[in-house]
Order: sequence, then C-alpha cells, then structure tokens
Amino acid sequence: MIYTTHSEQETEALGARFAEKLPAGAVVALYGDLGCGKTAFVRGMARGMGLDATVTSPTFTIVNEYEGGEKPLFHFDMYRLAGAEELFDIGWEDYLARGGVCAVEWSENVPGAFEGDEIVVRFEKTGDSEREITIEGGPELC
Repeated sequence: MIYTTHSEQETEALGARFAEKLPAGAVVALYGDLGCGKTAFVRGMARGMGLDATVTSPTFTIVNEYEGGEKPLFHFDMYRLAGAEELFDIGWEDYLARGGVCAVEWSENVPGAFEGDEIVVRFEKTGDSEREITIEGGPELC
C-alpha cells in the first residue's frame, strides 16, 4: 500500500496506526534518504505500541531500546554499518529472540541480514513536508 503524508505529525500518526497491528517478533525494514521521515514513523510506532518514550535516531548508538508496553521496540540505525556482518556482531539474533518489534533504519546498508519475512517500508520525499510511504508485507491500515 502507498500512503501520502503532508507533515511530520501525519507521518507519526501513520506509524502509530501501523504499529498497533504488528505482532511480536516483527522486523520492519525502513528504506529512504536522510530527512524523509523514518525516525518520525518510528516515533509513531512507539506510540502505537503503547510506549511512553522519547524516540530519537540511534545513529551513534546503533540501537535504542524502548520498553514498558506489551512488547519492546528495538530501533536500529544502520547508517554507520558497512554490512550485515556488523549487525550480527552487535547481537542481531539476540534482539530477534526477545520477541519485540525491530525497526531498522537504513536497511539498505545491511543486505542479507533479513530472512525474507520482514515488512518493508519505503520513504520518498515528494515535497517540502510531503512524503510517499510504501508499506510492503505489513498490516492493512485502510
């Protein structure tokens, strides 16, 4: 499905609606350029999962963990990684085994890290604040 948002708040709201329907163990692979709304979408995901958290991009920490809801949210940023091997070096399998939701920004930097059952979310900036967000394999949002 393709969705169009016209503001950061709309991108967050879409992320919240999306996350309300995600099962434990879901992997959400986020693709898109800098400033196209990936972190705003994850902020919405946290809200939709009932997490009271200040969500920021984990560019320097690689992963931020948000807990306190029904299931945790693990927010990865692969911008600084050179490949999937580095993701596995930081304990990717351990995060998958914890039964939370893994949201992975810059998924294009870790080809081969996913098993093929990930939900793909692609972001394209189509205007100053307008975004086209394509969700492949995820829940229908209507």
